[in-house]
Amino acid sequence: MNSQHPIDDTRLIALLHAYLDARYRWQHRDDWHDIVIGLPTPGLDLRYPEVASFGAISAWNPMSELRPATENRRADKALEGELRASGIAHMPAFASAADRSWREPSWIVFGMPAADFDALARRYGQLGTLWWPRELPVRLRIDARRPVGLEGDVHVDWLR
Repeated sequence: MNSQHPIDDTRLIALLHAYLDARYRWQHRDDWHDIVIGLPTPGLDLRYPEVASFGAISAWNPMSELRPATENRRADKALEGELRASGIAHMPAFASAADRSWREPSWIVFGMPAADFDALARRYGQLGTLWWPRELPVRLRIDARRPVGLEGDVHVDWLR
């Protein structure tokens, strides 16, 4: 068991691979655009030149534990309400498995400092999020300690 996290290392490694293999997209008008861990997002950079950083966050399935759709929708509305009330610019996004066996709505948030973004993710129980400064590669942020013996990934931040 990971001493600082309720998820054991074996499951944490499986979830890490699922996050790395997932498909992430953001919406502009009727078009969806890819977000790829390890690559910059020139579409966001060009569309929003005044934004210093971007983050992708969901309120669905806290700690990657499946929840009923009604609970997930309630949490998503709460997250959107918090973003709206705080004045943080945001827009629709989603994450899914490559085979679409799971899909969850998300939000792209604009200009949140990493520490504030991480605090928001913790309030909604999110184990994995994406955050990156403009024009730099997208980073996967895992709210856990790196499992012992796990080789590093240059685009993954372990936050504990």
